[in-house]
Amino acid sequence: MTTSTPASVAATYFSALGQGDIPTVMAQFSETVVWNQPGANQFSGTHHGLDGVGALLGGMMEASQGTFQLAVTGPAMVNGDLVAVPVRFTGQRADASMDMAGIDLLTIKDGKIVEAHLFSENSEAEDAFWGRA
Repeated sequence: MTTSTPASVAATYFSALGQGDIPTVMAQFSETVVWNQPGANQFSGTHHGLDGVGALLGGMMEASQGTFQLAVTGPAMVNGDLVAVPVRFTGQRADASMDMAGIDLLTIKDGKIVEAHLFSENSEAEDAFWGRA
């Protein structure tokens, strides 16, 4: 059995996310994952477990009419179990678009993502795109 490092788990997660490989994305999460989504929009707040995170990601794809994308824009920065990754995320729908930078901070233990904290450069614009809570 091989041991996954935090950096390799993060790399697998972001690669799968970029390819739209949702089964591989979800396989990187602990069953008890905690996802902290910023802002004051319909997706903001803390989401728990695989079902909660799956519903969140599915809701974002639905709200963006399938256009939501996230791309890594720089090297992962590792500090023990923490991996910070600079990203750019975009989405469009008939009446709005979003394109901004952010940081995804993952806590990875025992080869699984156990917690995610997301940061965006413009929370007001992100809230406007997703729809305020």
